[in-house]
Amino acid sequence: MQMEDGVQWEDDNAAEQRGVWNKCSGRWKERVRRNCVLFLHHPLFLPIYTVNAIPFVSLFDLSLSHRSTLLCSHSRSLEMDTFLFTSESVNEGHPDKLCDQVSDAILDACLEQDPESKVACETCTKTNMVMVFGEITTNANVDYEKIVRDTCRGIGFTSADVGLDADNCKVLVNIEQQSPDIAQGVHGHLTKKPEEIGAGDQGHMFGYATDETPEFMPLTHVLATKLGAKLTEVRKNKTCPWLRPDGKTQVTVEYKNDKGAMVPIRVHTVLISTQHEETVTNEQIASDLKEHVIKPVIPSQYLDDRTIFHLNPSGRFVIGGPHGDAGLTGRKIIIDTYGGWGAHGGGAFSGKDPTKVDRSGAYIVRQAAKSVVASGLARRCIVQVSYAIGVPEPLSVFVDTYETGKIPDKDILALIKENFDFRPGMMSINLDLKRGGKFRFQKTAAYGHFGRDDPDFTWETVKLLKPKA
Repeated sequence: MQMEDGVQWEDDNAAEQRGVWNKCSGRWKERVRRNCVLFLHHPLFLPIYTVNAIPFVSLFDLSLSHRSTLLCSHSRSLEMDTFLFTSESVNEGHPDKLCDQVSDAILDACLEQDPESKVACETCTKTNMVMVFGEITTNANVDYEKIVRDTCRGIGFTSADVGLDADNCKVLVNIEQQSPDIAQGVHGHLTKKPEEIGAGDQGHMFGYATDETPEFMPLTHVLATKLGAKLTEVRKNKTCPWLRPDGKTQVTVEYKNDKGAMVPIRVHTVLISTQHEETVTNEQIASDLKEHVIKPVIPSQYLDDRTIFHLNPSGRFVIGGPHGDAGLTGRKIIIDTYGGWGAHGGGAFSGKDPTKVDRSGAYIVRQAAKSVVASGLARRCIVQVSYAIGVPEPLSVFVDTYETGKIPDKDILALIKENFDFRPGMMSINLDLKRGGKFRFQKTAAYGHFGRDDPDFTWETVKLLKPKA
């Protein structure tokens, strides 16, 4: 460790780092010393430590370029000024979400007839075409083309002028059996007992929970997601008949850091970009969105005269859906989870049976993190689990309560390990993940996998965790 000009550099490139530091202006350096504590290489980094009037990107780029961690010489304080954080969402008519829903509709169909189905189904789409491809081993009799057309029609893609014609588009299918190499290693060609079933692949998954909303989810994510769902509702019930299926939402919230817990203060910015029919005016779009979408969704205490609204800021969004953009399964993983909060291991969910720990592992750690917060053990919690292909037991389980824990994190970790079985075969049983049909998994593929009040979302069930006396 080396000290220069009031700043500590903690790696082996101190000379190079000092050179970059010395190029900064004196005023900028003084602000860093006074206001900043950044741990940019911490695996759970979140921009919760504010830098007054200094863009985060400047510090972040500096850190990445020189692989160092910048520490203030002043003592760390978690009680700091407010900061802004943003989350986005997309509607069920977004081309990527269309693909997620098709993949999960196929999963539902397979599991409904054969709960032991092994499914890895991808979907892609572009103008007048939807293709499903992947590896599926099942005894189910599945009409893939019918599922594709029914799903697209249910979303609202009923003619070319809205982005896709479900009844006349091309549907391509390229499905093969699961690799026998994977089958023997994971489930022994269905001969292994549930407790012996291994992970379908390597990977690491994160679950997150926070006490800032009744859903134990980040407010930015909750609001962005609910705005998108409301857009779909007022489109389908004809409240706003000019709406079309595609659309995106984004919400920026001003937060206060209360000793590691996130406290929403106000909504800073609301952004909605929605597909619309040709003749509607921008004035009507803005008026209808405020009256029928924003007001019913965002609690009035979060809105004030400083709240910024960007409503269809591009000025025109007639061409949408697969006509406007190509779509692919698994490209909205942050929208599917926590809106940028917490962390993400990178694996997508849709079209995957529960032996794929990308999905089942993420579900169990959400349940664990939510149970920690709902049990009053912490105000905020993240849980990580990791796996090796073919191995039932997880390689690691990690917990961090962001210094909000009522008991030490090591004790919370012990409670998690005692109360949750992270073996893939047991997760499938305990969370009832082999049950498909009735849109069970298709529902998850739009408007988020977490924070939903629906009995099919079994991983949202809280387990009451009590520390040992």
